[in-house]
Amino acid sequence: MSEIQTGNAQETKSVLDYLITIVSKAEENGFTPGFFEEVKDEINYVSTFLKLSPVQTALFSLFLNRCDDNAITTKKIAKSIKCKKIELLRYMNELELLEKRKLIRCRRNDDSMPTYRVPQKAVDAIRKEEEYVPVNYNNLSESDFFDAIDDLFCQRTDNELTYDDLVNEVQDLLRGNKNMKLVQDLAESTFEITDIVLLLRFCNLFVSNNDDYIGICDIDNIFEDKSTLRYIERELKDGEHILMIHHVVQYALDDGLSEKDRFKLTDEFKDAYLSNVKTETKIRGKDFIISEKITPKYLFYNEKESLQVAELTALLGKENFSSVQDRLSKTGMRRGFACLFYGPPGTGKTETVYQIAKKTGRDIMKVDISQTKTCWYGESEKLIKKVFDQYSSAVKSNELTPILLFNEADGIIGKRHESPSRSLDDTENRIQNIILQEIENLEGILIATTNLTNNLDKAFERRFLYKIEFLKPLKAARKSIWKSMAPDLPEQEIVELASLYDFSGGQIENIVRKRTVDFILTGSNPSLEKMKFYCHEETLDKHQTSRIGFAV
Repeated sequence: MSEIQTGNAQETKSVLDYLITIVSKAEENGFTPGFFEEVKDEINYVSTFLKLSPVQTALFSLFLNRCDDNAITTKKIAKSIKCKKIELLRYMNELELLEKRKLIRCRRNDDSMPTYRVPQKAVDAIRKEEEYVPVNYNNLSESDFFDAIDDLFCQRTDNELTYDDLVNEVQDLLRGNKNMKLVQDLAESTFEITDIVLLLRFCNLFVSNNDDYIGICDIDNIFEDKSTLRYIERELKDGEHILMIHHVVQYALDDGLSEKDRFKLTDEFKDAYLSNVKTETKIRGKDFIISEKITPKYLFYNEKESLQVAELTALLGKENFSSVQDRLSKTGMRRGFACLFYGPPGTGKTETVYQIAKKTGRDIMKVDISQTKTCWYGESEKLIKKVFDQYSSAVKSNELTPILLFNEADGIIGKRHESPSRSLDDTENRIQNIILQEIENLEGILIATTNLTNNLDKAFERRFLYKIEFLKPLKAARKSIWKSMAPDLPEQEIVELASLYDFSGGQIENIVRKRTVDFILTGSNPSLEKMKFYCHEETLDKHQTSRIGFAV
């Protein structure tokens, strides 16, 4: 905090206050010499606090202003300061330095412009006026070491790290953890860095996902150079890769037979380096959501959905679920529970799954359907089978049965093709048949969410024991959502907005966020007319998609 003398009073201003001023003036004047002179004091203060140059500080303030956007483009930044995108090229070196400081992260895509985001930890540090220190990867425990490995590979698969960046991060991680036996032995080995990255990817998949059925599709997004990937694939399939020669990796088994396109770490390697980690670490990874880390939210439903969600939540409570499973088993019925949440896009279906998990203490294994479809013949079926194998392992290794979430499952539970004319149709039919069989054998809890119900395959419809339709919120529910999200909004305005606009909770949340940003920038709440403008802006066309809403 700093104190500024104004007349006879002293005004205490925070770093955030200075950043707000910088953003306002930058959007008003652009990066002109006059701008830097006008906000000289503010920039100097923030630059000292963040240890940045004046230009870096000004750029970072613009990114921080969009901290809720995970896909910030240079086009958006250029537009905010009313300059041509080409003019920002002169600042690319400064952006790269911000990236090296990890104040912003960049996602690079082959077929589109890079996008940026501000890490939440950086946002929190600014808000609390604390020095932002990126994660320290030195002298980690074995469990934390593999958490760090998981984080790096997640960043790589999300294209936030190039392969070269990944290599640098891995080398730093190894240098900072020379106390570990694995790191010591890797340092003494003849493995090249490509081999080490591949080995660590195998370790990552095993530790995080209990994966003993690893295919080329699991590593192809790690290596940028396709010739390197083809070389690795050929060496592995021929059994001549150095990791196989040294008995670190072997062919995977399927029904007792070796598969030459699937691989796993050897038991010898696991016993030597991963035995302690495996007992400490259950299934983890970016798609395995720990219930303790789910933020509790109060959801608003209409009466029917409220009763159905409450009933399902009670059923999935620890004692009730075990008791019901035992009774079903004794009567020879299926022990698993398959549930379908359906309704218009964004109705809170996924958030309801999260809140059920939070209330019942169950972790979530979330499946990205798009990642189960590949161009490799037979790979999609294997990936779906692997999902259920991993979930089965999670059920066995967790005290409480986790929830298997098929989010936005429209593409895999739709009507099957009666006379498939394309190989893609045939593949989708085979995937659906696998899922149907796995639901029959399910020992746990599966929840699928879908926006489309008219196209639901009858075989799937029969297998979902619980089906909950999420309808649009009525006026009373909309009033509650407005009041919960914007408690300082006058009652009369809440009533008017809830009456005029048949919005979902997600749409209301967008408007409230704009209202909050408006307050931060101007120091006062927008008028009702401005709120109505935001509402019209939110409605991109005359046909609104209505859905139930939720509030934090």
